[in-house]
Amino acid sequence: MRARILIAGGWGLIGSGIAKVLREAGHDLDIVLAGRSPDTGRALATGLGASLVRLDVADPAEGLAAAGPVDLVIAALQDPDDTLLAAALRSGAGHIGITRTVENMASSAITAAACVRRPAMMLGHWQAGALTLAALSAARRFDTVDRVEMAALYDYADPIGPMTEADATGFVGEALIRQNGRWRKVPAPDAVRSVPRAGQAPFDAMPMGVLDTPALAAMTGARDVRFDLGSGESLGTSAGRAASHDLYIDISGRAAGAPAHHRTVVTDPLGQAHLTALGVLIGAERVLGLDGHPPPEGLVFPESTIDPDKAVARLRAFGVSIETLS
Repeated sequence: MRARILIAGGWGLIGSGIAKVLREAGHDLDIVLAGRSPDTGRALATGLGASLVRLDVADPAEGLAAAGPVDLVIAALQDPDDTLLAAALRSGAGHIGITRTVENMASSAITAAACVRRPAMMLGHWQAGALTLAALSAARRFDTVDRVEMAALYDYADPIGPMTEADATGFVGEALIRQNGRWRKVPAPDAVRSVPRAGQAPFDAMPMGVLDTPALAAMTGARDVRFDLGSGESLGTSAGRAASHDLYIDISGRAAGAPAHHRTVVTDPLGQAHLTALGVLIGAERVLGLDGHPPPEGLVFPESTIDPDKAVARLRAFGVSIETLS
């Protein structure tokens, strides 16, 4: 049966990217692009063979009713009061949200657990879970994991949309890190670290409270886990191409009975919006069972629901470079 997916914020930078990769993936889907000004998305909808509906996230019931039954609502916008989340789940649709962080996800998780009929996936991880899944795949090389340090390099030549701009207000507040087996909240500006790069200058990065940190701590058992965000010249820009989005994953532990350390570098030559769209694609394929396996049930997270090696293969199929170094 043909699945119907509604993308709220469907003609924004992230939403339009999600719609495009859903089409590129080759699934037989009906796509509905939703937002407050449908005329803005008309050209995109025509090009993708999608339909349009007016939807206001502050009062989404009318828009959801106008769209008709959908299998999945993807919120590619801010939903600060969980109104779209609750309305989508109560309508019988599944839901994917990508904006919640450690600081503000409690209300969303409780709302989802109370209202869910079909899967609700929390994708408030960096690049909608792409980083976490790549890190979990890399961690499989280890018998035990002691430390996971993740960092993202943002290149100012890489465009961002209004949703990411709104997220940026929380980039320099308190951040949750795992240190010596204990959770700590640290002021981000007081916990800057330098991230080394082969053949390039290191960059300074501050910790940020995305869901990757608790995800990796839970799944690997590592006593030290953190995620940091910095800015600088990306690998793409350095090579004279368009700005890329670069992720650095450093894992230490034991492998084959000896101490081991590996670095994995993830680079999307099409930038951060494209990598986020791919993270959502992988999540949507899991929620809807488009990956060939039965859909999950209830409130779910990518780290416990998606096979990380298959996710890495999916990212590579869309042009993402993922290289592990000793």
